[in-house]
Amino acid sequence: MIDHFGINCSDLAASARFYDTVLGVLGFSRQLDFGQAIGYGTEGDPAFWISAWDGPEPNREVHVAFRAADAEHVRAFHEAALSLGAESLHEPRLWPEYHPGYYGAFVRDPDGNNVEAVCHTAPEG
Repeated sequence: MIDHFGINCSDLAASARFYDTVLGVLGFSRQLDFGQAIGYGTEGDPAFWISAWDGPEPNREVHVAFRAADAEHVRAFHEAALSLGAESLHEPRLWPEYHPGYYGAFVRDPDGNNVEAVCHTAPEG
């Protein structure tokens, strides 16, 4: 059900030091690092993300990604969310900067959180 989730941090460097250490003890490490976002997990599977946050305090949105069976289900998720009045953050599309086959759509839930549906096996092109 949950593909990955993320939190926003007011001091990314301090949070990175913290999570590098405490998650390292548990056997997890940095799997991806985009400078403004760092994904932790194992074997190329970043399931927990921390990101820089420069918005108003103390509120910080949470990011949750739900696993979808395929690109068709990602599109259906996005369409269903919009039918309920959700704000579209990103239309369904391939995200090759994440990895080949990553297909996701992002919406804002009623409380302002960033909610995504994603599949990892979408055909390229």
